[in-house]
Amino acid sequence: MTGEQTLEGNRPYRKAGAVIVAASTCWGLGISFVGMVHATRDPEARLAMLQRSQGPWILGQFLAAAGTMAVPVGFVRFAQAIRSGPSKTLASGAAAALVAGAPLFVVALADRAADLEKFAYRRGPSWPFLSYSGLHVAALAALGAGLLLSPLKPWSGITAAASAPVFGAILAGAKDIPPFVFYLVEGAVGAQLMRYEERAVTPGDESGT
Repeated sequence: MTGEQTLEGNRPYRKAGAVIVAASTCWGLGISFVGMVHATRDPEARLAMLQRSQGPWILGQFLAAAGTMAVPVGFVRFAQAIRSGPSKTLASGAAAALVAGAPLFVVALADRAADLEKFAYRRGPSWPFLSYSGLHVAALAALGAGLLLSPLKPWSGITAAASAPVFGAILAGAKDIPPFVFYLVEGAVGAQLMRYEERAVTPGDESGT
């Protein structure tokens, strides 16, 4: 494998990582608008806070929705970049779970923007968010296993794989979980992908990735 071929081999992983990092950042920025509302327990205080900052709140929901839909795109591209084998199968399963879950949260974000009182008083069904979160947990479990079988440094796979049972236990016990924890892990994986280096194979060396 020549240096030029190695560079070409790096690019799909790095592009996937850039999409994941950019999307995670967009999500985090959007969700941070009027960020204290998520830590406020009193529904009347939440509603007053939202009414005072309605414009930034609605803009934030649009940004968070864009990030929610774009993160799975990055992981689809990552799965496509893997040549074959169990790692590709697991990464594809993780991407499919994220693709399936994203619309559920986008609908919830649209609802938050459209009906401030409903969000402030935590009205409405909980199953869309719980399903979205459960699919994220499943995605992290598959992603972690896939990363551990890939040429990436093991810490990224260990982080994703270890987070899945922890997040799953929190979700099962509390019936709630702050979504930013998912994007922290996924953003870290994206950052690792952006630094991916495929080693060139020299003549007589067949052990390259």
